[in-house]
Formats: sequence, C-alpha cells, structure tokens
Amino acid sequence: MSSQFFIKDGLLHGATWLPSPNFNARPTDSTGIVAGIVIHNISLPPSTFGQVNADGVHHVKAFFQNQLNADNHPYFQTIHTMQVSAHLFIERDGTVTQFVNFNDRAWHAGKSHYLGRDNCNDFTIGIELEGSDDTRYEGMQYQVLAQIIAAIYDAYPATRRHLMGHSDIAPIRKTDPGVHFDWQKLRAMVANLLADSSENQ
Repeated sequence: MSSQFFIKDGLLHGATWLPSPNFNARPTDSTGIVAGIVIHNISLPPSTFGQVNADGVHHVKAFFQNQLNADNHPYFQTIHTMQVSAHLFIERDGTVTQFVNFNDRAWHAGKSHYLGRDNCNDFTIGIELEGSDDTRYEGMQYQVLAQIIAAIYDAYPATRRHLMGHSDIAPIRKTDPGVHFDWQKLRAMVANLLADSSENQ
C-alpha cells in the first residue's frame, strides 16, 4: 500500500484545505514541538454520518468553521457556539479535509494530560474520524489514516511512538475513538508503510 499523502510547510497534500478560525500559535519553546498524534471521533448529529446542511456543507465541516446551524437539529443547539477544531477530518469514504496547519495549535483535546504534560493541544496533531464509539470504522478510513500517520511521522519525527486516543489523554471526560477502534490493525498498517518506505529509499 503506497501513500497518496505528503506534508510540506504544515499542509497535507492529498487533503482539501478548509481553514478554521479556531486555532492559535503553538508555544515557541520546546513545549510546542509537535510530538504526538491524537485520534478522535465525531458525528453530527451523533451516530449519523454524511449529513449536510442546506448549502451542501457537511455538518462537521460547518462546525469547525463556526457555521453550524442550530436549527438543523436539537443537538446542535447545545454545541453551535463552541469554538473547536481539529487538524484533520476523515470521512467514512476516506475523504480528508485539513482545517488547521500542523504547525499551528488546533483546539481538539481540551483539558488533557500525557506523560507528565498538560495541555496536549500544545504539542499534538488532532485527527477526527467520522464515527462514533458504538460504530465500527470503515476499511478506507484505516487505510487513509495509516498513510497520514506515516506522513506525519516522516515530517514530525518526534511523533513516533506517541499515537494516542482522546480517551488516553482525557479518560474521565472522553471515550473516543471507542472500543471498536482497532489499534492493532492501524499500527500494523503504519508499520508496513514505514517498512515499504525504508526499502524504497
């Protein structure tokens, strides 16, 4: 499995760029070095996939751009004023959208802690999978995610061996990516991609 993705200047080539206003600069000292990847899930409305607004914009994309229409669903009335983002969103069919440059700080993790460090937004890349805790992910999502992780490892070597779920860094608040997420499968796919890349160098 070869990769269709590569990273240059913080942008993922192979993804659609749709900038979110919900970001800021990473710390300028060593705490801002990109050193981890956080996997999340999201679906709007919950456990419903591929839903779009009247303009044909995916609800998740509208949410990350502060354009979620509260009138489209009762649940949206509880979240539409929130200002959140992720670096990437991977839809069920493998479509990838980037909202925040990897070199900037997306607002995806909230209050969080990892290996003695707080504020994981400072040093991680946040990837949202279209899904829910009670739904299995699509094979295409694993394929695309593995390719993207391999590209991130190449561009940001400090992220290697620091792949985590939202539930790992905020265990009291969060459960995503959920019990159906196959970490073993993902790690094996990434390892195969890295091995193929090494052989071709």
